[in-house]
Amino acid sequence: MRLEAHWLVTLVFVAICLVAQRAGRRGPEGIAKAAASLGFLATAVHAGTGHSPHGLAVMVGLGLSWFGDVFLLSKEKRWFLAGLVAFLLGHVAYAVAFVLRGVSVPAAAGALVVLLVPAALVWRVLAPRAGSMKGPVAAYITVISTMLAASVGTVAAVGGAGILAGAVLFYISDLFVARECFVTHAYLNRLIGLPIYYLGQLFLASYGGT
Repeated sequence: MRLEAHWLVTLVFVAICLVAQRAGRRGPEGIAKAAASLGFLATAVHAGTGHSPHGLAVMVGLGLSWFGDVFLLSKEKRWFLAGLVAFLLGHVAYAVAFVLRGVSVPAAAGALVVLLVPAALVWRVLAPRAGSMKGPVAAYITVISTMLAASVGTVAAVGGAGILAGAVLFYISDLFVARECFVTHAYLNRLIGLPIYYLGQLFLASYGGT
């Protein structure tokens, strides 16, 4: 199967997941979401992403993301926390991958300084609503900002626009997750956020090992 076909199959399952969500069909939604997440794992295998140390770290990040997707299917707080931890560790794995790939420290540091602005804005919105989750939310904002800064650093050092695209899309998708969880429950969050998330993962799966 061609790499483009893996993308197409994954995005078809994303569309099915969104339709099932809209219809309130939890069973089909869960099956479609798990299948879509298997899609980005299959994409990484097909692309040979795991054939280098940094690519192997990307594979770990993708695997943790799959668990995060499955955990977040539940509405229970304990599974939400498990999903949060899985995604946090996934972002750590991606950041490690970018460092192993090669990183420009000045570029990464500069990006991190710039990212302090959206991080502060997001924290200002979420902190009053996070309650007992303030600590995990603060940790998550820190980690995703570091991951994105590391992606800028590795692209500055080695190149690879696909990696930057994946990291940016993943970062943006997390903003929609935060909006859904802490600001307002709306189908629009998933309608926009879910395709962005899967596109980000597909970019990382396809180009993370290069």
